[in-house]
Amino acid sequence: MSAAVASTALLSLEEARAQMLDGLEPLPAEEVDLNDADGRVVAESITSRLTLPPWDNSAMDGFAVRATDVSTASPDAPVTLPVVGEAAAGRVATAAVQPGTTMRILTGAPLPAGADAVVRVEDTNAVMGASELPAEVAIRQSVDPGAHIRRQGGDLREGQPLLETGTQLTATALALAAAAGYGRLRVHRRPRLAVLATGDELVPPGVVLGPGQIPDSNSVGLAALARATGAETRSLGISRDTLDDVLGQLRDGLAWADVIVASGGVSVGAHDVVKDAFAAIGRVELWRVAVQPGKPLAFGRASATGRDGDVLLFGLPGNPVSSQVTFELFVRPVLRRLSGHQDLFGRQVVRARLDRAVSKSPGRRAFLRVRLAEEAGGWRASLAGGQESHMLSALAAADGLAIVPEEHDSLPAGADVDVIRIR
Repeated sequence: MSAAVASTALLSLEEARAQMLDGLEPLPAEEVDLNDADGRVVAESITSRLTLPPWDNSAMDGFAVRATDVSTASPDAPVTLPVVGEAAAGRVATAAVQPGTTMRILTGAPLPAGADAVVRVEDTNAVMGASELPAEVAIRQSVDPGAHIRRQGGDLREGQPLLETGTQLTATALALAAAAGYGRLRVHRRPRLAVLATGDELVPPGVVLGPGQIPDSNSVGLAALARATGAETRSLGISRDTLDDVLGQLRDGLAWADVIVASGGVSVGAHDVVKDAFAAIGRVELWRVAVQPGKPLAFGRASATGRDGDVLLFGLPGNPVSSQVTFELFVRPVLRRLSGHQDLFGRQVVRARLDRAVSKSPGRRAFLRVRLAEEAGGWRASLAGGQESHMLSALAAADGLAIVPEEHDSLPAGADVDVIRIR
């Protein structure tokens, strides 16, 4: 066991997080279809394969003209031109717009040869949406060359840089990749996270409770947090408070998971066996961090047969608020590193004014569950409910975690604090 684990001193948040991230690299790249890439992180920067638009095209339904032919057109003195054909999207016009003629053109259609502008259908006497091509049209508005034309390459040029390594693929980014000629992209593999709940008192959600039993809410909440961070998840179920039972469940997870998160069993009670289980399958690198809630937190690593790299082991507190807050502070940055993110935190931090006095345990950094409200000049932070670590209702009502630094045992109403926005 390392000196950090053997010591009774609490690690700071930064010290603990640095140990967890030490030597950690993004997971290997894989090529996936665009439809399977939503939320994934680009593993190799890409450039456009296409020029877009590939040709000058019309931005409006209207009539393709030579601007000089309609330079005198006005509502009181329209210019009448013969209509020599139609240009539609998906087809290239075979005829050209000769001097003194026009061609009906639909939005997105390639601009026919000879034309240098488009007159909107609203600026003519043509009937909007008419299927029959008119023999002639009265133009009631002059236009400058280039009017209502989308120029070739106005959006993308072949070879233009598009998405850098580390970019998370949003709906817009995926649409951009598709427009640029890609059907598949190289992205980092999603982290695989297995969740284990420990406790003799736990039963699956929805089961009728017996004497001394409570529902396992941690597995549901932690798996949802992991999926929201981009991970695949798997449940290892609920283990009893025995070393053999916990070991059996952990070993089941080693062959599949990149990260195993166990909730409960990491404190100092007679039935807290998770640290011992971590030590039996690997090594414990740290235990106990100077945060509130969440002091009894364990972290370690284990090797697995046939796998490259270690499986990361997190032992989170059993109280549901402590479990979710420590996931936010420690597990989430690790998952983002594995996913290939450059920004390991991906959360906005705002400055807010406390609307009431608060207190906390000495020497620990507290993360208070608060609701944020905009007010003149900034934000106001109000406690979302009771701050005890079992009060899941307060965390569910919160949209931020207000940070009270280690050096303050209390803060008065009106004090300014940093707030991590979690919604």
